[in-house]
Amino acid sequence: MAITSTVTVRITDELSPTFFSSSSSASTRAYWKLTRRLTSFAYDRHTDREFGIGGKLKATTNPYSYTEVARPEERKSLTVFLVEAGDFVGSDGGPPRWFSPLECGKRAPESPLLLYLPGIDGTGLGLIRQHKRLGEIFDIWCLHFPVSDHTPARDLVKLIEKTVRSEHYRFPNRPIYIVGDSIGASLALVVAASNPDIDLVLILANPVTRFNNFILQSLLGFLDILPDGVPSLIAENFGFSQGSPLTEMFETMLNETDAAQMARGLLGELFATSSNMPTLMRIFPKDTLLWKLQLLKSASACANSQMDTVNAQTLILLSGRDQWLVNKEDIERLRALPRCEVREFENNGQFLLLEDGVDLVSIIKRAYYYRRGKSLDYISDYILPTPFEFKEYEESQRLVTAVTSPVFLSTLNNDAVVRSLAGVPSEGPVLYVGNHMLLGMELHAIALQFLKERNILLRGLAHPLMFTKNKGSKLPDMQLYDLFRIIGAVPVSGMNFYKLLRSNAHVALYPGGVREALHRKGEEYKLFWPEHSEFVRIVSKFGAKIIPYGVVGEDDLFEMVLDYNDQMKIPFLKNLIEEITQDSVNLRIDEEGELVKQDLHVPGIVPKIPGRFYVYFGKPIETEGREKELSDKEKAHEVYLQVKSEVEKCMTYLKIKRETDPYRNILPRSLYYLLHGFSSQIPTFDLRDH
Repeated sequence: MAITSTVTVRITDELSPTFFSSSSSASTRAYWKLTRRLTSFAYDRHTDREFGIGGKLKATTNPYSYTEVARPEERKSLTVFLVEAGDFVGSDGGPPRWFSPLECGKRAPESPLLLYLPGIDGTGLGLIRQHKRLGEIFDIWCLHFPVSDHTPARDLVKLIEKTVRSEHYRFPNRPIYIVGDSIGASLALVVAASNPDIDLVLILANPVTRFNNFILQSLLGFLDILPDGVPSLIAENFGFSQGSPLTEMFETMLNETDAAQMARGLLGELFATSSNMPTLMRIFPKDTLLWKLQLLKSASACANSQMDTVNAQTLILLSGRDQWLVNKEDIERLRALPRCEVREFENNGQFLLLEDGVDLVSIIKRAYYYRRGKSLDYISDYILPTPFEFKEYEESQRLVTAVTSPVFLSTLNNDAVVRSLAGVPSEGPVLYVGNHMLLGMELHAIALQFLKERNILLRGLAHPLMFTKNKGSKLPDMQLYDLFRIIGAVPVSGMNFYKLLRSNAHVALYPGGVREALHRKGEEYKLFWPEHSEFVRIVSKFGAKIIPYGVVGEDDLFEMVLDYNDQMKIPFLKNLIEEITQDSVNLRIDEEGELVKQDLHVPGIVPKIPGRFYVYFGKPIETEGREKELSDKEKAHEVYLQVKSEVEKCMTYLKIKRETDPYRNILPRSLYYLLHGFSSQIPTFDLRDH
């Protein structure tokens, strides 16, 4: 091993995990950090808080409060990718090897290993637009195939397997992530099928599992008769350079002709600046392209034969356009795997990970696929939304916010009611207990306001259906709940509740659950709480404050016309409700009467001329120093009834006071916006006579 001031180089035999040797070009060695992860020496000083992991907010200026938030640091374009790929392969040679991108920088403690297996380009730079963010939460190793190397698929699999087994031996309790792109995805499936005893997480972008033999034979036949020097002669003699006549003609053909629609998605981005043609020809000389096509054939055939045995946790990212390499039947086979989730990107093409708007870290966060141990810890593995992700979330709710103009009230220590969240404690643990409106429509507004006004992440305890779905179930697709998950929702369970309080979190609990969120006609603002609850005794163990709150406004937004009782009288709806409910988890099997009715359905509603949402947080109920007292079930039950009574009082207060709000209806609010600007805060009822 040779050690210099800037790099650590490890040279090993041909098909072992190899990093670039000191024979690499100076420009390449300057750009890439060549390091073997012998220890986490550079990263042990960093904490989860620095990376927003575990929902731990830094005690700094609120990053979610700014009106304007710049987009994330501009990521490298596809053109830059090609330029750097050209430099990268300039003095290339030797066997396949791993490298770690220098720009990844510092990462969080105990970050799992992420292996990137490239697509047909083989450079290993396919994550170049993702390096910076991925490098904060992963230890990234990228596999590079030198242009002149023609290692067969079976030996590439051996190389990847050797790395996987070696790293699993070093860190047996951490998962190993494999991100595979097209051909790389096929290799990842083969490795996963051959190593069922290793904890692998596969993220596969447009996996190639079958290739059309007719297309393959035609391409191979054409390349066989093409003289070796023709591509270079074309580039040199026909002047593929910026501004040349041939360049302009080629770009016009790609952008305007109907016949080029299919090719444009696959090749248009690569050739959008046709001056990149020389770089492409250096990456894909004739013999290399022939080998890549053969590799594509053998890797996809091997993956196709073994995919049914894959048991690794798998996330498939599927583009919606130009999928000439993806077989839909095989995707359905993958979708049927026990631990596989498929996410579709309808407006993206073949080069998904290099396209604008595709942020792999955000995708992983939304899917709750990030973990640092053998199982996902919803508390310690959670990663805070970035300010830009928060703004995207806020934009997704902008219409609802504009229509409902929520009013947030809280209670100060002197019992004064203020129009803000000033009465909410800054430090946790705090438990917020409230009522559900129809479909839980209050959730997003409250979570947004807590982050924007107080820089407080509110971790809501949510129904498990938002996190897991049985194969073949008719429950909604998991992507429907992405917004809840990226903002910190947690599956409701006693263990998660305990962990949240132990981590000093701000936690939202809805004792009424599904029955309250899917109430019937005439049941607005009626609480469906269990007869007894354990949350008071658990809260007292941590001395957490309990803040009761009430929410009203759904009856000013919708009219329910088809409730659960109506739908159960319609045979096909009854069958659908029963089937969906059977696929979900009933959290109230020990209850009786109405509380046990947790049947899932979508109420039939019609909109009204919009009114307004009102949220009122009451005065905190202290449990600090009362653990011994509240360990008694009767005493704890008294506090439970007190919380329930306070929630009802909050709702009653709001229902009475909103009658005096001159801006309860959307029409006077719209006029106020026109007169005072859309960023102005619309007044509400008088708080002085509380």
